[in-house]
This record gives sequence, structure tokens and C-alpha cells, in this order.
Amino acid sequence: MSDKPGWTSPGSPSPDPDNGPRDPDNGPRQDPPPQGPTPPAGGPPQGWGQAPGGWGQAPPPGWGGRGPTPLAPKPGVVPLRPLALGELFDGAVSTARAHWRTVLLISLAIAIVTQVAATLAMRLFLSDSEGLDALENNPDPTDEELRQALGDLAAFTSVTGVVTLLGSVLATAMLTMVVSRAVLGRGVTLEEAWGDSRSRLLPLLGVVLLVPLLAVLAVAVPAFALALSGSAGLAALGVVGGAVLAVWLYVRLSLAAPALMLERQGVLASLRRSAKLVEGTWWRIFGIQLLMLLLVVVVSGIIEFPATAIAGFIDGEGTSSLTGDIGDMTWTYLILSGIGAVIAATITLPISAGVTALLYIDQRIRREALDLELARAAGLTREGDPGPADTGPGNAGPDHDGPER
Repeated sequence: MSDKPGWTSPGSPSPDPDNGPRDPDNGPRQDPPPQGPTPPAGGPPQGWGQAPGGWGQAPPPGWGGRGPTPLAPKPGVVPLRPLALGELFDGAVSTARAHWRTVLLISLAIAIVTQVAATLAMRLFLSDSEGLDALENNPDPTDEELRQALGDLAAFTSVTGVVTLLGSVLATAMLTMVVSRAVLGRGVTLEEAWGDSRSRLLPLLGVVLLVPLLAVLAVAVPAFALALSGSAGLAALGVVGGAVLAVWLYVRLSLAAPALMLERQGVLASLRRSAKLVEGTWWRIFGIQLLMLLLVVVVSGIIEFPATAIAGFIDGEGTSSLTGDIGDMTWTYLILSGIGAVIAATITLPISAGVTALLYIDQRIRREALDLELARAAGLTREGDPGPADTGPGNAGPDHDGPER
């Protein structure tokens, strides 16, 4: 079995690099459970994804069906029980505070690289674009000016899109591994976070590309199909219906990234795993994700808008950029406004990645009694012992597909 930090899928052994991960529905593993206490140091122990006797059986009495308990242990940033809304966000912030050196190095480095690429691309492709200047000053541009403007916009979007995508993949991978250790109260260095996540970067890139692609197709296909009828009303209806489908699909697949990182599954298996975890709780996941998005937008705006305004007033020529004159953006303006964007990204990256990872953990606690295995991983209980919040018989938890706690 692998001793890498993270979880394996319920009822499956740790991943074999030769054979790949097993499907989570293949049933509990047949290996005898290890005996004795879990080592308190190092990465999470072997077999995180397995409760006693396999995930297909009920956990020990006293741990299911009755909701959160005040006696739940808290070895790390969150208590080992179903989490409330505030605890998800508090856990993400607590992770950033408890492991601030690692989190700061990851988020700051990624934010700087991403913003430098965006600043260079903006200066090269937008600020000096004759086509965009012509569009701003000429209400009736020529075909050549339109082609040049669209080419500059495409080049800018391509460069910034690729760099942002790669930065998002790296941040998600490394920060998810930091959260997985923080839940157990264990520290993690930058080297450990990189070592734990680097083998999963390519599959994670597949997930990060595939989920938005499916959402875009959900909008485009119905709209295009109805547009063939020649009715503008039907085409608009197709766009609205496709947008609703895209949101539904995006939320269903929103836990695929932590599932891929912590269960060491493949791209398609991670998408199926996310859909299974979200099933029956779509509105709750949607509300939390929406709240997280609003929080990120508000925090970014609070930091970036003053920085942009200050940059515009310090550099007199850059003030026109505040009113949309792209051609007058100078290096001074771009650098000063970019500093604000770097600070905003450094703060919001750990929040968004942390909340998503904790939401995945919370769903597994509610559906699969993962709190039992986390308690053993933290060295709080031994294999076969009842949970620390055991209150007596007759309180058995749900099975793998049972109701939430």
C-alpha cells in the first residue's frame, strides 16, 4: 500500500501505479485491518479511505444518524464531524494561518507568475495595439482594423488563459495537500506539498479543462440546436436552458479536483466520484460555492480597486485606463495595479482551495463516516476501538450509500 498522504477510494486499496485506482463501487478490500495505534507523526497513514471492515459496513455505534456532537475531536483545523457553513470557511482561514509559510509561498509565487504574464501580455498585445486604438477612435473601422484588433485580443486571452490555468492547477494541487494534513493537525513544508502533488498534476489538468468544457457545451449545444429553427426566441430559450444545465453540471463536478488528489483516482473516476458525493445535496453545495465565489469577488474588489485607482492617479497618463482607454496604459500603471492583483490572489487562492477541499471532506464524513478514519489517522483511536464520541449502542451510522448524518 502507498504511504503517500491522502485518501484512497472507499472500499478500494491504495492506488497501484501499474494497475491504476479501483472503482469505488467494487466493494470493501479483503486485506486484514492493521492492528495497534496509528503512528502520530509523518503523513496520513495507510488506508485513509477505509473504515473498519470496509466502507460497505456500518461504523461503530455512536457515530451515525444523530448529527454533530460537541465531543467530536479536533486534532487540526476543523472538528471531526459534519461541518457547519462557518466551520468550512473558518477551517480554510485557519489552515492559512497555521501553515502560513507554506501557504504564502505557494499562493504568492503562483500569483506573481500569473500576474507578470498578464501584465506583459496586456502591454504587448493591448496597450500598443493599433487595431484597438482604431476601434476606440473610429466608429466605423475597416475590416483590416477589426482583424488586427481581434488578433491582439486572441493573443492576449491565449497567453493569460494558459498561464492562469496552469497556476490554478498547481495551486489547487498543492493547497489541497496542505489542507489534508492540516485536518489532522500535521505540518507540511513546501517540498512535501510539491512531492505529494506533482504526480497528480496532469490528471488534475484534465479535470480543470474538462469541467468548464462540459459546462460550455451544455450552453452551446442546446442554443445551436434551437437556433437552427430560425427563431430568435427559441435560440434565447436554448441559451437560458443551457446556462441552467451548465450550472447544475458544474456544481455536480465541483468536488472532482479534491477527489482526484486525495483518492488518487483517474479523471473520469474523479468526475463520477464528485457526482456521487454531491448527489442529494446539490442545493447545499451550490449555496456554499456561490457564497465562496461572492467572497472571493468582494475581497478581490476591495483590494484591487483602490490599487488601480492609486496607480491611475500616480501615473497621470494611466488615469484614462480607469475609463476604458486601453491604449494609454503605461508600465507604471500596469505594475502598480498588478501589485494589487497579486495581493488579492495571494489572499483568495487559499480560501477557495481550502473551502473546496474541506467541503469534499465534509461530504465524505456525512456519507461515509470518514471522521472515524481521520480520528485513527490523527492517532486518537486504534483500529477496532469505538469512536471517541460513542454514547452507547443503538446508534449505528449509515452505510456507504446511506442517508447523511
